[in-house]
Amino acid sequence: MRYYWHPRLDIEPGTKLSRGVVRRVWGFARRFRWQIAAYLALLGLSALLAVVPALLVRELLNVALPRKSYGLVNLIGLVAVGVAVGNAGLALAQRLLSARIGEGLIYELRTALFDHVQRQPLAFFTHTQTGSLTSRLNNDVVGAQRALTGTLGSVFSNVISLVTTLVTMAVLNWRITVITVVVLPLFLLPAKRVGRRLQALARESMQLNASMTTTMNERFNVAGALLVLLFGRRDRELANFSGKAAGVRDIGVRTAFYGQTFFVVLGLVGAVGTAAVYWLGGRLVLGGTLQPGDVVALAALVTQVYGPLTALTNARVDVMTAFVSFERVFEVLDFPTPIADAPDARPLEHPAGRVEFDRVSFRYPSSDESTLASLTGDAASVSAAGEPVLRDVSFQVRPGELVALVGPSGAGKTTTAMLVARVYDVTEGAVRVDGVDVRELELESLRGAIGVVTQDPHLFHDTILANLRYANPDATLEQIEAACRAARILDLVESLPERWETMVGERGYRLSGGEKQRLAIARLLLADPAIVILDEATAHLDSEAEVHIQEALAAALAGRTSLVIAHRLSTIVQADRILVIDRGRVVEQGTHAELLAARGLYAELYETQFGRAQAAGQVAAPVPGP
Repeated sequence: MRYYWHPRLDIEPGTKLSRGVVRRVWGFARRFRWQIAAYLALLGLSALLAVVPALLVRELLNVALPRKSYGLVNLIGLVAVGVAVGNAGLALAQRLLSARIGEGLIYELRTALFDHVQRQPLAFFTHTQTGSLTSRLNNDVVGAQRALTGTLGSVFSNVISLVTTLVTMAVLNWRITVITVVVLPLFLLPAKRVGRRLQALARESMQLNASMTTTMNERFNVAGALLVLLFGRRDRELANFSGKAAGVRDIGVRTAFYGQTFFVVLGLVGAVGTAAVYWLGGRLVLGGTLQPGDVVALAALVTQVYGPLTALTNARVDVMTAFVSFERVFEVLDFPTPIADAPDARPLEHPAGRVEFDRVSFRYPSSDESTLASLTGDAASVSAAGEPVLRDVSFQVRPGELVALVGPSGAGKTTTAMLVARVYDVTEGAVRVDGVDVRELELESLRGAIGVVTQDPHLFHDTILANLRYANPDATLEQIEAACRAARILDLVESLPERWETMVGERGYRLSGGEKQRLAIARLLLADPAIVILDEATAHLDSEAEVHIQEALAAALAGRTSLVIAHRLSTIVQADRILVIDRGRVVEQGTHAELLAARGLYAELYETQFGRAQAAGQVAAPVPGP
């Protein structure tokens, strides 16, 4: 009997399976078509062999024993062994094919999803719940795989098994066959009610598990664990987690009980059907119209009817549920990538580093424009398109020039820099690199010409060497050492016990802020970009660390076009030009001395940080910038 229960979704009675989804599923599955055909053939053969043992028992009781034929008994025994061995071989072959089809499909879907998602712009990730996204790559992809090797295989096997068994039973005795089928409706309704209850419990269990997993993910990363420790909330966190874990425990007990009830009902159906066969069959044997072997064979076959028949009554719901996983996967694959190469995009070759903003305006996209509602929770309903962040911004940066962007928080400095790397696309106007609109350049070559060091650079949970080679996989050890020497980090690396093989920890938390910054600068040097963007690279460092970073930045910026975003105005006083951005507009530009003399916003910001005396040049000069 090939039947099992698994959680199903509620499918509306009028819901139909989309032909488009079926075609796309076949598009992924067609490369496995011969394996699928072989798999279904083996399932059908197993279903046919399932009736053989009952027929062998019938032959034994009706022919071999009455005749006292040792030869026939021996033959029946050998055939029974052969059938058992054949079934074992078929089961192994089915499992092998099922695994190859299933794991191959999982691979195809996961790699397609991963490739599509990583091509999405930053706005997609800022509006998307990471857990929902990873669930598509894990749970839904596995669910889609089960649609082929689980649900559809089960339906096919159950159809063959049911038809074969009923035909065999009808040939033996049609009256008993009718009675065994008539009994089934008496138990279908209770079984369906239990099944619906299990569906509700399955949904509730998934929600509770997701909530518990989210709590663990948030508390067990470095930042979350540090926050809990600093605020001393361990008891409250334990109570919170215990409540969620208790909910998972309780629903697990209820699911187990209802699940067992489901199978008890099916077992009861089989027991009643078997009893009916023995009762009516026994009466027919006494009446001389049926042989004892037929009764035993019918009793064995009846247990092979109820499971497949019950399963097939819900086959439509099972198939629809299985294809929901495919639909959820395709939903992500169909989401457009707004920032992509134009059909006629050209590579950026030998970049000089000239940057131009031409009447640029920009607003951040809303959730609806950036991602799928199903990946955002409730955020999509409240995240509408905002006001423009930049308004009619125009300026030029010459090759090799160092231009600083300063202004109040939220003025649009980081947004301005990110538009150069086409992290976002402008709403109006154009950003050009070497005279070419960035939307006309190949993304890979554009971003390969730009290096970014942020306030909190990201390091992967890997070795120092692996993090450095992320920028240039082909870099030699000599090149890596040279980059680290220029970034003032080589001495530290060589002082570590494991040197280049030292694990930096999640997000690089095993390193100090200054060490992470210098490692990020070394990574940037290995990439050798023509344009460098520094986004608050020294904002939260102490004076000693800042000195090291400034020395490293001097090497990183030498001969490169540089956009430096800074709140610490002491770090950019030596910039070739300073752009003052306020409320999305460039309100001032010039050198440090020119802007101080103009007595505008820049002078106000500088006086706020250093006081009127230093701003007027009455105290020592600030720390030079890169």
